[in-house]
Amino acid sequence: MTWQLVVMGVSGTGKSVVGHRIADEMDMTYVEGDDHHPRANVEKMSKGHPLSDEDRRPWLEELAGLLAKNEAAGVSSVMGCSALRRSYRDILRSELSDHQVTFVHLEAGFEVLRERMDTREHFMPSSLLQSQLDTLELLQDDEDGEVIDVDAPLDEVVETVVRRLKARSRSLEG
Repeated sequence: MTWQLVVMGVSGTGKSVVGHRIADEMDMTYVEGDDHHPRANVEKMSKGHPLSDEDRRPWLEELAGLLAKNEAAGVSSVMGCSALRRSYRDILRSELSDHQVTFVHLEAGFEVLRERMDTREHFMPSSLLQSQLDTLELLQDDEDGEVIDVDAPLDEVVETVVRRLKARSRSLEG
């Protein structure tokens, strides 16, 4: 059985670092969603302009294809992707045989996120944080996922996520 995970949340939550660590701990492949943004999207965000649904669609469709490719190859993967809206998550699930993705929604308070964004090198400026928070739609009851507060130290966050995911895996197998 393969498992496709998407580590989601607004910018600054640590999707990449947490996603890499989950993949390492659970012997899965990591896919960085940001690496698949078209150049126009990166330039737009770099200039402080939020992406529209139209901007995001081709990017999300490419990511959905990557998840499906991994599933077809029997490869379990972890993908870092903001996946802010339900409709975006629906696109990510769309090409999988069972339309099943487990989402790990990382969250933290505005000030924590802004401080993180201000101290890192990334194309997304902290000025776009509020637009991402405004766009964010929480996981719905019919979406498989976990919500994790990332205000804790990184090791604790990863340990919590891995523990919860392993418990889920055991319950799916049993």
